Amino acid sequence: MSLSRRLELLEWAHATGAWIIEDDYDSEFRYNSRPIASLQGLDRHGRVIYLGTFSKLLAPTLRIGYCVLPPELVDVISTASSLITRHPPSLEQIVLTDFITQVHLARHIRRMRTIYIERQADLIEAAERELAGVLEITPPEAGTHLVGWLPRRIDDQIAVAKAAERGVEAKAFSTYCMEVSGRGGLVLGYGAFTKSQIRAGMQKLATALSNCETQK
Repeated sequence: MSLSRRLELLEWAHATGAWIIEDDYDSEFRYNSRPIASLQGLDRHGRVIYLGTFSKLLAPTLRIGYCVLPPELVDVISTASSLITRHPPSLEQIVLTDFITQVHLARHIRRMRTIYIERQADLIEAAERELAGVLEITPPEAGTHLVGWLPRRIDDQIAVAKAAERGVEAKAFSTYCMEVSGRGGLVLGYGAFTKSQIRAGMQKLATALSNCETQK
């Protein structure tokens, strides 16, 4: 959301006594501009519960997340957390604390931002070469995924199934919609793949989508 819309939302939460849960996923990986101010950072009335995770920043197996809470919620959320997680990973948290305070995390984020934008460019280049006229991609400003828009003649659910048969994992954009309207799309991840893997994947996806067109 734009800054004005964010401020409007915060004022609404203050006026109604509502809580805003802000999952600031992938905010560290913004490529073409400075990071957008979080709602929590703009909040003057303590209405935002801010969530984050190190699993996406460092490694999926780390399984350490965090929340930044308004003071009045600290006790109740701490109590709820103690009932949900009986044995938090103490050793991993100690090591992670050192990793952060010794500035390794900041260096890691800078390095991965460079790697991810290169892989994003590789995916877009491969899609333009292998899937011109079939998959339309607008480079996203952040994250490790993008959406490729399909022609109306191709159902994104069928496309995902055909891609899976070729060993390519994608998510149908329609599954993220409360109401499906307009064009379908494929959500494609690029963070974990090399340039050669991305090229091979796009070639397989091109074959899969051509089969969708003949069977539609």
